[in-house]
Amino acid sequence: MNDHRKSFVKDAIITNELGLHARSAAKIAKIAQRATGKIWIMKDALEADAASVIDILTLEGFKGSKITIRIEDHNDAEILDELEQLVSSGFGE
Repeated sequence: MNDHRKSFVKDAIITNELGLHARSAAKIAKIAQRATGKIWIMKDALEADAASVIDILTLEGFKGSKITIRIEDHNDAEILDELEQLVSSGFGE
């Protein structure tokens, strides 16, 4: 992976007790839906569309899980940062 591509990806650890549940997934999807390009969340070998609550829930992200957030459009870099902060802050819970 070159340096340009690295800027499109951020890792985050799920810190809240309940992990990726419906409310936290909805917060992610709401932010991701503002993006100009697609945003993906990866956990282990699974990948989910960050704009879809149902897709996010299939990741089964428990507390302590590492996820990777990937954007396809560099114009969404601020959204990438916002999503990483949301996850790292425990979704404000």
